[in-house]
Amino acid sequence: MRKKFMKTVIGLGAVALLAVGLAACGNDEGKDKADTEKSVAESVDYQIVGIDPGAAIMTTTEKVIEEYGLTDWTVVSGSGATMTAALKRAYDKKEPIVVIGWTPHWKFAEFDLNFLDDPKGLYGGVEQIRTIARLGLADDLPEAHQILSQFKWTEEDMNEVMQAIYKGEKEQIAAQNWIDANPDMVAEWTAGVDQVDGDKIKLVYVAWDSEIASHNVMKIVLEDMGYKVNLMQVESGPMWTAVADGSADASLAAWLPLTAKAYADKFEGQYEELGINMEGAKVGLVVPQYMGIDSIEDLKN
Repeated sequence: MRKKFMKTVIGLGAVALLAVGLAACGNDEGKDKADTEKSVAESVDYQIVGIDPGAAIMTTTEKVIEEYGLTDWTVVSGSGATMTAALKRAYDKKEPIVVIGWTPHWKFAEFDLNFLDDPKGLYGGVEQIRTIARLGLADDLPEAHQILSQFKWTEEDMNEVMQAIYKGEKEQIAAQNWIDANPDMVAEWTAGVDQVDGDKIKLVYVAWDSEIASHNVMKIVLEDMGYKVNLMQVESGPMWTAVADGSADASLAAWLPLTAKAYADKFEGQYEELGINMEGAKVGLVVPQYMGIDSIEDLKN
């Protein structure tokens, strides 16, 4: 899949180079005509740039392609990092691109982007990011269980950490700077909790910028309370599996009620939900505003 994606990027570059050559020959009229005749699907080579293949949102997007009749469209798998890199390359050149996106995410502050309307509601509405834990965590690590249950912050808080990391700050430093600037909120998470002496805890999360931010913040909070914290970055399926089978203690990265519904249903009764740590999340297809399209239905035109 990655080879196919790279081929697409190179192909777009070749088209751009050809267009420059035609312009130099005084053939602007022919170039403009070719551009206006190209459909949205043709302009992006019938491809949606996705993320890791294990993410539930990738499965949802395959359903979107089927339900909306997007014949010949494919979803290119990769990672959150490769998706944002492809978006930035296209955006800098004002080239068309369709990506799987979500908010909170720093890209909405850096670029002028739109979620495409989803008339069929396949991506769902407003999402929540929830905290889940292995069964028995309350008995084994009661202090950590309480902190994780009390963890709650806003999109604005998360964006501060994400923006700092995007602009080059190391993850741990960005997290520490946010903690230093928000002692009252951290105090709410640790209220009524006693210090521990080197107890070990393992947190798992997906490699989304949002979850990198939240888990690095929580790592420092738990360490300040005396824990030895192991962060493990995995794909969505292994994340849920690890919590369900007890090989990991908890995750702050359960996007529900729709995005991770398949995993939540699969492992029902094998994990504990500790609460909502953020309201107002959203997932869907994202395009630059300069493309001038508003709905998934427009991808057929």
